[in-house]
Amino acid sequence: MFAHIITQRQLPQACATSQPSDGLSLNCRQNSHRHLCVAIAAALSLTALQAHAAMDEQTYRELPVPDAAFEYEDYEVPQSEADTEQPASAEVGKQNRKVVSKEFIAKQAKLFAECTEVQLATARLACFDKVAEQGKTPSYTTTKQPVDLAKTFQSTLSGNPQVVFVEESSTITTDSSSAVAAELPQQAASSPETQSLDTVGLTQREAKVLESVGVKQTDIEKYTPLSLSYDLDKNSERGTWTVRPYRPTYLLPLFYTFDPNLGPSSPSQDTESFTSNDVRETELKFQLSLKTKVAEDVFDSSADLWFGYTQESHWQVYNEDNSRPFRATDYQPEIFLTQPVTADLPFGGRLRMLGAGAIHHSNGQDDPLSRSWNRAYLMAGAEWGKLSVVPRLWARVNNESSSSEDNPDIEDYMGYGDIKFLYDLPDQQSLSGTLRYNPSTNKGAAQIDYIYPLTENVNGYVQLFQGYGESIIDYNHENTSIGFGIVLNDWKGF
Repeated sequence: MFAHIITQRQLPQACATSQPSDGLSLNCRQNSHRHLCVAIAAALSLTALQAHAAMDEQTYRELPVPDAAFEYEDYEVPQSEADTEQPASAEVGKQNRKVVSKEFIAKQAKLFAECTEVQLATARLACFDKVAEQGKTPSYTTTKQPVDLAKTFQSTLSGNPQVVFVEESSTITTDSSSAVAAELPQQAASSPETQSLDTVGLTQREAKVLESVGVKQTDIEKYTPLSLSYDLDKNSERGTWTVRPYRPTYLLPLFYTFDPNLGPSSPSQDTESFTSNDVRETELKFQLSLKTKVAEDVFDSSADLWFGYTQESHWQVYNEDNSRPFRATDYQPEIFLTQPVTADLPFGGRLRMLGAGAIHHSNGQDDPLSRSWNRAYLMAGAEWGKLSVVPRLWARVNNESSSSEDNPDIEDYMGYGDIKFLYDLPDQQSLSGTLRYNPSTNKGAAQIDYIYPLTENVNGYVQLFQGYGESIIDYNHENTSIGFGIVLNDWKGF
């Protein structure tokens, strides 16, 4: 497959056999010209790689597995050793090592091919990861150790309070690649964790493939939306202070509001009146949401510190009579801490995360349209198969006097918490949403988001909202709205 690449062993020989052209001679043995030879060889190699990548992908699919294994053999006899006589026993040993390598890699290639039959994304990624694990590829990320809540709670009740971490599961590693290939199915069949593999959403064939490879339920959980969003199983290779998706980043060119707020007000602010021409039903809505990990594995644990920023805007782009103004823009910076945990929940669920944070929410307007509030919250993350749930409970943090508050009754409408959920559907579709409710006032809101693939790089997005607080200027205005647009294809989180 990579026969066209010039290796480092081949460079001296290639340069030595090069002939002068047009009176110019290239002597690679001279130190002053050696870098030039390497640069030329590298340029030719990159050109060959680009041409090879542009070829039809069927070239790879049509390559038989034994031939692919032959090209990946990991033992090569140097030219200097090939010219020297070797004892018969040494030659036999080299041939045996070659045969073992071919057989092992051929088996790995077949396992990779079987993994492609698994349709569930998280299970398929876990299958690939388990097969590749046998190659002992070095990793630059740290595996997380979640807190075992059941054992921690039990030790506290017994009078010996301590934080108990889940023991790291051992991976299958042996000195001989042939031994790994031979023992993998037996170990997978005898592992108790494999027998408890959750087969919900899997066909009988897919479950058999996962069990033969040795995939456990904990392996699948490494690729769930919760785990990938908050690095619950291992630290991301992106490290700290790199931009990552947070809430969905989307663009809704068509966003229709059935009952626009023509008189935004609050108990402490005067009413600002608008006409139906000032605020039209149809507008453009977009949201930008990013987060970055500030610090990882803090407090000698697997906890991570994050900073997030979300900005949501309503743009009256179709209102040409009033210079297409921005009707509302919400700003929400926040900082929060996440701690991986593990605990069993009813109906086969698992608690995966606990966290705490603080958030500021405002619209940056002057009176009488100014709205703002600050909250401190606790949150958790749980999973039931394809369903992921993140509940939050918050308390308002008041830093203003009651006379200067922009919206003293905002909790009556926004409540004391919310629940976010995400459900994976077939064919890379997903259904997510946010629910809020205040039982004392019987007010709240529900937002449902549906994502479906349009092309390889673009996902369609449909948003439906009903209730109070679609934006902070409308925190006490009940409304129903629907929007159609696109969302970034790499968003898969909360």
